[in-house]
Amino acid sequence: MSTRTVSNSNDPVIGHKDDLIAPMIKGEKPKSAWRIGTEHEKFVYSRKDHHAPSYDEPGGIRDLLLALREFGWDPVVEEGPDGPNVIAMAGSDGTVSLEPAGQLELSGAALDNLHQTCAETGRHLDQVKAIGERTGTGFLGLGMWPDKRRDELPIMPKGRYAIMLRHMPRVGSMGLDMMLRTCTIQVNLDYSSEADMVQKFRVGLALQPLATALFANSPFTEGKPNGFLSYRSHIWSDTDPARTGMLPFVFEDGFGYERYVDYMLDVPMYFVFRDGKYIDAAGQSFRDFMAGKLPALPGELPRRSDWIDHLSTAFPEVRLKSFLEMRGADGGPWSRICALPALWVGLLYDQGALDAAWDLVKDWSMDEREALRQAVPRQGLAAPVPGGGKLIDIAREALAIAQSGLVARDRRNRSGDNETGFLAPLQEIVARGKTPAEELLDLYNGAWGGDISRVYEHSF
Repeated sequence: MSTRTVSNSNDPVIGHKDDLIAPMIKGEKPKSAWRIGTEHEKFVYSRKDHHAPSYDEPGGIRDLLLALREFGWDPVVEEGPDGPNVIAMAGSDGTVSLEPAGQLELSGAALDNLHQTCAETGRHLDQVKAIGERTGTGFLGLGMWPDKRRDELPIMPKGRYAIMLRHMPRVGSMGLDMMLRTCTIQVNLDYSSEADMVQKFRVGLALQPLATALFANSPFTEGKPNGFLSYRSHIWSDTDPARTGMLPFVFEDGFGYERYVDYMLDVPMYFVFRDGKYIDAAGQSFRDFMAGKLPALPGELPRRSDWIDHLSTAFPEVRLKSFLEMRGADGGPWSRICALPALWVGLLYDQGALDAAWDLVKDWSMDEREALRQAVPRQGLAAPVPGGGKLIDIAREALAIAQSGLVARDRRNRSGDNETGFLAPLQEIVARGKTPAEELLDLYNGAWGGDISRVYEHSF
């Protein structure tokens, strides 16, 4: 989730819908300037007893963040009720921030190719593991805490989280689980025009269940199998219906920037950031804000950064800001962190591949897309797809298209390798016919003898 510390008092006031569309238009880039931004979260645990460290305990989350200074990262501080708190670290590789229960996230830099992306991921994991060796801390790449109840987890001192934690139970039964017990990988990608954005958005939404299946990695809840392969994905089905889902309007004629803005104006607000503090505006309307009638700030009009903040508070399967975010994957180990951007870059960054990917899904009805989205958390690659067959059949075709897209990009490392090697973990999953979650379940029911603590042997 976004990290904000700078006041917006000098930002221009928003006075018209054109001001809301402007960030999306500004995001348009020529193909030569398209970049890859990868974000990934991981669970932090004590190696001694597997508890989730609190923010301020010795060797806890604050100490972990601050230890990154030895690698050139700089603290990002937010003023809290009891004084300043370090909530992130900024550096040349992006931002390392904390999620609501202390999950650690790298929001990586915007990079040219997947070789750079995977090197960035490797640097980050090497750094936090080096710190963990000293502090007795480990890092777990899963989509959901396998053994923790909500009441066993700490809460991080970040202003927006306090507002969201209060609001989530009002609008869904699993919003707190989303915040406290899940981890994800996502990739942020560029577009050249409104039409290019629309095609990428549609392909991304239609194939997001494929990413969910390939990366399904959350089959345990509170120490036992939960009946799902991606429980993290299932959690989104009852988090907050006003800001989640498959967005049927994206597939309607006439979809573009303005239609997405209309959707976001209907998404209830969470907060307004003023003078270094978050003001609770949960459930209030940005339309009212634009009319000077926001109850949380009566008489005030929104500024540009208020709209940028608001764009970050919707959680559909694909999200539009000044770039597109692909949001369907569970957290996982190093190789799959590199594989997610490889999948989407291969599908979306070459026009031939993008057209072929659209051909795979363009005839699906919205009901069929929704049915696939609902089936995948339980069934994974075995989920039925429109027209007959299973999702694994689509996976084979999509991976072949992604490979052709990466070949066409022809981004090579110093050894002369192109980017197709980063698809290997996904190709292996399809060849085995088993999601990562099914592999974990086999271990749980076999070699682990039902002992969930053995999952910590699979940490980074």
